[in-house]
Amino acid sequence: MLTPSSGQISGYFLMEDFARRFGEDDGGGNYIFSPVRQGAIVGLLPVGCLVGSLVAGTIGGSMGRCRAISASAFSSCVGTMIEISAQYSWMHYAAGRFVTGLGIGSLSVLVPMYESEASPVILRGVVVSCYQLFIALGIWAAEMINYGTHTLTDSASWRITTGISFLWALILGLGILKLPESPRYDFRNKREERARETIAMLAGIDKNANSVNVEIAEIDRKLQEERAGDKTPWYKMFRGSRMCYRLLLGIVLQGGQQLTGANFFFYYGTTVFRATGISDSYVTQIILGSVNVACTIAGLWIVKSCRRRNALIGGALWMGVCFVAYSCVGRVALDRTNPQASPAAGAVLIAVSCLFIAAFATTWGPLVWAVVAELYPARYRAPAMAIATASNWFWNFMLSFFTRFITDRIDYLYGVVFAVCCFVLAGVVYFFLIESKDRSLEDVDTMYVENVNPTASHTWIRGQDKTPSTSGDSGAGQGAGSSPAGGGGDQTVRDNVV
Repeated sequence: MLTPSSGQISGYFLMEDFARRFGEDDGGGNYIFSPVRQGAIVGLLPVGCLVGSLVAGTIGGSMGRCRAISASAFSSCVGTMIEISAQYSWMHYAAGRFVTGLGIGSLSVLVPMYESEASPVILRGVVVSCYQLFIALGIWAAEMINYGTHTLTDSASWRITTGISFLWALILGLGILKLPESPRYDFRNKREERARETIAMLAGIDKNANSVNVEIAEIDRKLQEERAGDKTPWYKMFRGSRMCYRLLLGIVLQGGQQLTGANFFFYYGTTVFRATGISDSYVTQIILGSVNVACTIAGLWIVKSCRRRNALIGGALWMGVCFVAYSCVGRVALDRTNPQASPAAGAVLIAVSCLFIAAFATTWGPLVWAVVAELYPARYRAPAMAIATASNWFWNFMLSFFTRFITDRIDYLYGVVFAVCCFVLAGVVYFFLIESKDRSLEDVDTMYVENVNPTASHTWIRGQDKTPSTSGDSGAGQGAGSSPAGGGGDQTVRDNVV
């Protein structure tokens, strides 16, 4: 859903008809986009996404996951129609992108949430990570369509790509209504039998199988713990056991996915590839997009086989090293006036670009969605994921709007900023993120409640003594009313829920 809208816009600015309709005449008969206008057109989509992600928790809790996803998809259809109907006002077109963003932002919360709640434990990471795979596929498809239409001289050059995104939204909006509701949502709304049938169907087993009984019992146990405590509105989730800790962690991880700098490579891709004689920016986009798709597919194996923590730490360090090399070579060895005069430097930059994309597509691209979907108890999952995902869209907007201003001033040194961010993110994962691979959502919740030491979390077993926490971890992020590991257990259980 998100993907065509993100992948299409970069190609539009080079299309003759799009520039003539929405650009500015430079006085010589050429139409250009000022940094402010280009930033506004690009940035209003993530602004809409930010707003949409914040309201997603409310509609997901009141309407149910499936109907909320359907409503959000149809909302993006409305935005697409506004975009297509734009004639000569860039603000009209930008407003359409904002409305499209409302639906996309809501879907970026609701889809991973639904997938995490409905998937069998052993497949949950792979299923949620497929969200990123289809983002990559959508970007690639939009780039391919742009390549096929960019030589057209009328509005079909950009309206065809925009119109096709309407089709994807329509398929999602109608198709999701044929799927079963989240079993955890059903169980919390007193539809226990339907929840049991859904769990069994999705796992391909009998509804009376022992594994189904165990999962139902665990969901019920967590629900009873919730009902034993005081009923509080969602905004009091900050008082839940370690909810501030988890909220801050989710915000950092989602914002960090943008701050790894993946969009920086797509922004500078044209210059890099021109250094080896590839001057067609549409070809550049297809090459980078193809690497992104191929590596995201490979990333599903990493999600299935490797621990979340190891993959995220390794990926962040890998990307940081790539940015250091990229900035040094670009700043020192590349002839920025005439890139073709420094082919060796250009070849290195191409290799580093592809290595970076491989690291992102196999780790931080897919895994962040899976990890954040596993962080929160069911009672607060919708609003907590909404707040965390809003961080992703906030930084998406900041980077899309300001990147051109920054690169015009410091060009390749911009990569050093992202390198530092990558190294910091590796530390955040090492010290604060608990391993959640192959664990039920209820077990992950218990681990955070018990203040399990993240560095030893992969050894945790349900029912064992609590793993000692580090001194710096025991107090970090605990909201009012939370208790450190080893004390206040009854209140901790009441505050924290499925």
